[in-house]
Amino acid sequence: MSKEQPDNPLHGITLEKVVIRLQEHYGWNGLAYRININCFKSDPSIKSSLKFLRKTQWARDKVENLYISTFENKSPWANRK
Repeated sequence: MSKEQPDNPLHGITLEKVVIRLQEHYGWNGLAYRININCFKSDPSIKSSLKFLRKTQWARDKVENLYISTFENKSPWANRK
């Protein structure tokens, strides 16, 4: 199974884990600032955010891209050859 998507940085990471980790890192206000969607601005919760993101692909793409840019390749050795 791990060979099916070897270049996908989100392979094996659930949307719930993505949202929880971003929320812990930025907080709801920080997420709302970076991604202007109501599920992060108006009475935010993990449950309501997941419900919205699972049916709204453009918003999910933005959240996944923020996760990748925030947490992937942070190692000082990541870009070394």
